[in-house]
Parts: sequence; C-alpha cells; structure tokens
Amino acid sequence: MSIPTVEESWARIDDWLARHAPVSHARLRPPTPDTDIEAAQRALGVSFPDDLVASLRCHDGVELQDGAPVLAYYGPPSGVADIVKSTTFLREVAADLDEEEDEDEGESHELAAFWRPEWLLITLGIGWQSSDGLFLSCRPGPNFGRLGRYFDEDAPSFTQWPSLRHLLADFADALENGRQFNNRISLAVDGVLLWEDEKTVVPDPVSPLALAEATTEPEPTTPPAPTETATAPTGAPGDGRSAVLAFVRIARPRPEPLPDQPDIVFAQGLTPDELLHRLGAIPTTFRPRTRERTRQAGASLWAAHRPLVRAGTAGGWAYAAQEAGAAQFGRPEVLRAVSAGTRAVALTKQGPEVRVTLTEDGMARPEAATHVQSPREGHVQLPEGQRPRYVGADPWPGSTAAYSRILSGLAEDYGIVHVPDDDAKVELTSALLLPVLDDFPEHARRPVPEVRHFDLAGLVERTPPQRLRTAVAAQLARLAAETRIDTYEEVADALERIRLGESLQLNTGDPLDLRMRTLAAESWAARRMVQPAWRAEPGPVAQEDFSAWVVRDQATRALRAFIQLPVPVAAAGILHQRMSVHWRTELAADLQES
Repeated sequence: MSIPTVEESWARIDDWLARHAPVSHARLRPPTPDTDIEAAQRALGVSFPDDLVASLRCHDGVELQDGAPVLAYYGPPSGVADIVKSTTFLREVAADLDEEEDEDEGESHELAAFWRPEWLLITLGIGWQSSDGLFLSCRPGPNFGRLGRYFDEDAPSFTQWPSLRHLLADFADALENGRQFNNRISLAVDGVLLWEDEKTVVPDPVSPLALAEATTEPEPTTPPAPTETATAPTGAPGDGRSAVLAFVRIARPRPEPLPDQPDIVFAQGLTPDELLHRLGAIPTTFRPRTRERTRQAGASLWAAHRPLVRAGTAGGWAYAAQEAGAAQFGRPEVLRAVSAGTRAVALTKQGPEVRVTLTEDGMARPEAATHVQSPREGHVQLPEGQRPRYVGADPWPGSTAAYSRILSGLAEDYGIVHVPDDDAKVELTSALLLPVLDDFPEHARRPVPEVRHFDLAGLVERTPPQRLRTAVAAQLARLAAETRIDTYEEVADALERIRLGESLQLNTGDPLDLRMRTLAAESWAARRMVQPAWRAEPGPVAQEDFSAWVVRDQATRALRAFIQLPVPVAAAGILHQRMSVHWRTELAADLQES
C-alpha cells in the first residue's frame, strides 16, 4: 500500500478542517519561506529530513491560540522558529547533564540519552511546551527521519511511525474516517478539532471479593519447634583422638520487638458488637480471634485487603483495634458513624504522626484533639556522600513514645484504661469491614464551568432546572449502561426511580449503600492485587479487571452525587465519566427529549 506524499496528506487535512472545524483551520499558519528553513538548518547544524521540509512548505506550524489543531496527545505542530527554540533549549539541558556521546547507530543506543543533538522537537506536546512532544531524528544512519516521543519525566522512545510522511497520512485518515490516532478519536465541535479517548472495559472483570469468598480463612500457624543446639565434640590434640576446629559466627543482638500500637477507636456506652456494626462489619466474618490470628487472616486472600478489626471493652467504653487493611479510624465519615448518640475517641499512628481525636454525636471537637509529630531517627550519614544506613528497629521512636504516653493519658481525660499488649493473646470478637463511603471533598461539591471542553455553566444557565435534571438523569443511565453497573438490581431500581422523577435517600446499610460500598471494596482490592507489567507471572487480577472495577466504582459515585448533590454539580462528574465519544450528541438528544 502506497503512502500519500506529505503534500497530499496536508491537502486532505486542510479540506477536512475547512469543512468541519473552520476555527481550527484558521489557526494553521501559512507556508514557511525556504530562506527560514535554510536558516534553521544552519542554526542547528543539521539537515532536515525531506518530509519535514515538505511539511513546513505546507504550513509553518499553527498559531498557539484556543482552537489550534493538535496531534492528539502529541500537541500542536511547531513552526520552524519553535523547532529551533525548543531544540536549542533541550540541547542546553542535555549539555548540563554531561552525557557521553555514543557513536553506535543502533536504535537502543540512540535512545540511551536525555536528548540527542541530532533530534528536532517538532510538536509542543500536550502542555504546549518543550517538556514533551514528538522529535524527529536527523542522526545519520537507519533512524534518520524517524519519529520519536520525548517526555522530560521518562525515557525517549520511537513511535510506530517511521517518518513524518506516515504520521501525516494516519492523521488525515483519522480525520476523514473516524479512526483512532494515538488511541484517540477526532471530533469537530463548534468549529474546533477535539480529541476524545474511546474507552472500553471488560464486561465481566475478575472479582477480588469472589476470589476471597472461594477461599477459607487460614488457621493459625504453629511456630516451629526450637532446633537442638549442636555440641562441640570432646577431645584435644595429642590425646589420640581427632581434633576439631570450629568457627562460630556471632550475630548482632536482635533489638527488642516494638510494642503493639494499633489504631484504636473507643466508643462510650456501646458493646463491642454494636461498635463493629457501626464500623461496617461483615456479619459472616464475625469470629473470636487473637491478634496474631487476625493479622495472619488479614494478610491472606480471604481478607481481600479489607480492614480487619478486633473489639473489646475498657471500662464503660467499647474499643476496636485495627489489625489489617487500609486505616479507618482517622476518617471523619467513620468517626461520625461511631459517635452517633455518644462520643468516640480515636488514637491513630502513622509513621511520625500520632493523633487523638474526639467526636461527639457526629461532631468533631478540634479543641480536644492532640497531634504529635516526631522527627525521623535511626539513620546515620556515611562518609564521602554514601547513602544513609538504617540503624535500630524503630525509625520513629518519638511517635512510639508519644503513643504510649497519650494512651496512658486517656485514663485521666476519659477514664479509658487500655494496654494493647494485654489483649494480644485474648480471643476478642473480630470481623472484616465493608468501609463506609467517603465524604465528597469540598472541591467536588462546587459547580464546574467546563467539562471536556464543554460549556457546562452555559448549559445550566439556559436550561430550566427540571429539563436539566431529566437530561442529566438520562446521561446517568447511559453511563450506568456503559459501565454495566445497571446490571445490579439495586442500581437498576434507583435509576428507574430517578427516571420517574422520584426522590431518593441513601441510608447506611440500605441495599444501594451496600452495593456502592462493595464496589468500592472491589476497586481497592483490585488495585492491591493487580501485578505490574514487568512481573513474569500474572496475578489473579489483570490490569483490565482493575480498570473495570475503578470505572464501576466511579460510576456509582456519580450516581451518589446525583442523589446527594445539586444536579449541576453532579452533572460534571457524570459527563466527565461518559465513555462514548459521542456523548455530546447524546446529551443534545436527551435535552431535546426532555
């Protein structure tokens, strides 16, 4: 198959932009004079590949203004002046790095540099700066004229295009035929060329929680019996028996083990079972466990990276100690649930930080809080710039001491007397948690004027509230179908009630709430279980499974926003997550039907 010439591809690009995206077409600059091209080659000391010269003779890049046509993630094509400017800048950066020149002509050797003097940066990247973009190799040899990708936070790499001619041909095909270009689809919106990601997810991802359900909780392991100590044979030289020369390696004395200092929350007047229920305990996982058994279970597939806690009593308070999983007791959502109708005191430790928080009937009491931050210790600086060496067992002795001191002080402040080491071997009631949902952060509660280059503020301003609600609800239903969360009965029921205009409440423990929390747990577990690409052995959860769970979790979050936040605010999240590249057309149809 013959590849169109540079001039032919640019003619097709010009024609498509003129018909479908006239604003972007107007941003194309006129041809570069030959004198400017020749001056640039002299200034940089390289000969431009013929494809670059031909392209510059069609257009001297683009005007860097709103609506400028870009090569998807690779950014806008540079004019000759920007090529000289960017290339000169990157040469200076590379010179400061003092890299050795490599005469090898192989591909891997050419890429073994931050920047080569023979490379030209011919686009300005996604940020319209010299920090990334496409480079063209002018290095003599087999890669002359080849296109590569440069990014200042990663190693350079060659793209699939062997020349600029091939890239422009693919660019023209993408515009004319709606094909992917750099994994994106071109659209013409309000006279401007835009690019959208065409997203897909696997319909039936591997479920980490189903894998956990299919396993059993590990039984506690018995520590190995001590081995018999070897004794030295008797005998000495000269007594007629053999002599033995023994070498003994004396190990450094092991440091004392650190005290158990788990995150703990205390709730006044509750029973351990009531406290576990408020934390979101999964009923089928209730069981008496020692601390060691809890930690073994928490590290197993059975737990699926869900929090695992043990609960007991300390005077008139119930307490829960977290033994495994993502930290829970510093979350305001958790403390509100625990303190409903009573008060809760949380003691948490994270590296150098130790915190005590008091929450009364859902309201935080910041004046009663304590926060201690200790400097890092346990390292010594070696001579001649060598890296520090770790010394001792506890890098945060200050926070370890603060935890013990603050825990002792709870007796005076709240009448709480508790020593974590005392219940280590006691079988306390324990359970896995299905964590309560996160609060919406403050930034997610504010209206967003623009989403994916779409004027959301203008839509909200000109659309009656009920019509807007109906159209956004239709978009939510489309998102649910794309992500397949509408296959869950609880979600399907909520969507139908929304379609009928009914108001919904989301209460903790309701079926819809439990479904949302379960999907959040699936997403978290998949994130922890997926193996990086460089691992030889794939894990039980693949990257595509993880992506699917993240998308479902985010879609249910959009549903929750529609239920709990104003429609204009919820609309931003819904439109941002839509997977179809044609969501704008579908939104217009939904507005028309409403």
